[in-house]
Amino acid sequence: MGKRKTVTAVPGDGARIGRIGRYPVRWHNALLALWTTVWFFVAERHGAVSWHYLREGQQLLFHQVPGGGLALYANHPDLQIGPVSFLVAGLFAPFPAELGEKLADAFMSGLGLYMLVLVGRAAADHYRGTGLNHKRLQQRVLIAGAAFIPMWVEVSVRFAHLDDVLALFFTTLAVRALVRGKATAVGVFLALAVDSKPWAVGFLPLLLALPRPARLRSAAWTMGLVAAAWLPFYLTHLDTLAAARFTIPNQPASALRWFGVHDAATPWWDRPAQMALGIALGALAVRRHRWPAVVLLAADARIVLDPSVYTYYNASVLLGTLIWDSIGQRRLVPWVSWLALISLYGSALLVPSDSVQGLIRLAFAAGSAAYVLWWPQRPPRSRRHGRGAQGRPHPVIPQSRRAESDAPQSC
Repeated sequence: MGKRKTVTAVPGDGARIGRIGRYPVRWHNALLALWTTVWFFVAERHGAVSWHYLREGQQLLFHQVPGGGLALYANHPDLQIGPVSFLVAGLFAPFPAELGEKLADAFMSGLGLYMLVLVGRAAADHYRGTGLNHKRLQQRVLIAGAAFIPMWVEVSVRFAHLDDVLALFFTTLAVRALVRGKATAVGVFLALAVDSKPWAVGFLPLLLALPRPARLRSAAWTMGLVAAAWLPFYLTHLDTLAAARFTIPNQPASALRWFGVHDAATPWWDRPAQMALGIALGALAVRRHRWPAVVLLAADARIVLDPSVYTYYNASVLLGTLIWDSIGQRRLVPWVSWLALISLYGSALLVPSDSVQGLIRLAFAAGSAAYVLWWPQRPPRSRRHGRGAQGRPHPVIPQSRRAESDAPQSC
């Protein structure tokens, strides 16, 4: 009998899959960069619609115009933007206005590409030791990323909403830190997300995916940094509380209309309800061992209960579907991402009826929430027996495996 040939796995093999020759860039990332460039030039011609809010806010924050400083939100409740966003916007202030806008657009577009890399690496770490097919993961990130990019360019280039961009970027960093078991970083990044845009509180259930002792430390960092950013405005100018009651028109295509809410502007209960629903759904997802659904569920709560229907809102939904399709499930085709793009963005472009648009938005949010929360799933092979990740609500990398996570990544 001949000797049976054995094959020994080489550590770090996944790090070489999909590379372009000897270069560190991988094919799927190169294609996504090209896709981003195409959409950037399509949107940039009529872009930076809302950049003037960021410019005005950073001028007010730094006392470049009267009525600013710690009185910023008391005097300008329409600036529903966190102080961290104004600080980052200040980086582009030294440039001429038009050049500053274009540099900001390019910067925000680049963050979107980096977020795709972060999500891919988080997925590779999450499934480490489960027989992960790295090539299939790269294909999955490519297909889901192709749906994510148009909506990312919508928020970053066409509308130039730096506050939404930073909130989603810091949340992505929090997801990456969560998978790597870095509890303090999770708390810091989630705090920065809330300090960039207040509605990011819907992502805070990610804290619950940490082990209990680490969870408390992480939550303390979050609360401390949020308080440090916002309390000075509230304590020095009590009128800042009025900013929380700022209203916007209740548009005909809003899903609120299907709940019988026909008020001309934002109902008094709407913002608290958005945050409460997002947090409740996220907590339920963690309890059901489906923490990768937290971002999508918070975004669903926003689009269902928001009186406005701007297309840039969809960027948070597409980030949620990207995380779910990359980390929350292992199917090759990330159909949730493409269903989100077609139903939300496609309906805004192709469906003339405002009422039908609102119904489609409501149906997608309800359907996607039900799917990620209750659709049966099979755990990865190494987790099907024993407790594994299904026996605890925090599928993060254990301490003993963190050294491995510092190795070159496959995505």
